[in-house]
Amino acid sequence: MANRMSNAVNPESIAQLQRQLDEFRSTQPRGRRLPESVWQAAVELAREHGVYSVAHPLRLEYIGLKKRLGEVSHRRRKARKPAFVELIAPNAATLQECVIEFESLRRGKVRIQWKAAAPPDWMSLLYAWRDAER
Repeated sequence: MANRMSNAVNPESIAQLQRQLDEFRSTQPRGRRLPESVWQAAVELAREHGVYSVAHPLRLEYIGLKKRLGEVSHRRRKARKPAFVELIAPNAATLQECVIEFESLRRGKVRIQWKAAAPPDWMSLLYAWRDAER
């Protein structure tokens, strides 16, 4: 019964790659990296059948296969370039010059020249100057 279940989970394409892997592993020293073509085939199968359904019978590292599957789809997303990109520039702020002059009863004077898009809060400046004169 276990044999029937493994055949149900292992479509012919996975079984074929499994035979190729078994042959590779029997001829190569243990720990040798798998050829990129094997990983590519495993990624294609994982896209169709799921990562676990491919990694388990092929004895591949689940996380490694999942990462490779993610990298392939990530590369495909990067390959798509937009046909049109609209750049909207912010409104050019016109700089206005502002001159503020204060004179106290004690003949103290202050002159502030301001060049900015928005005028300063002149009331706060006045209060600060008055406090400084006391």
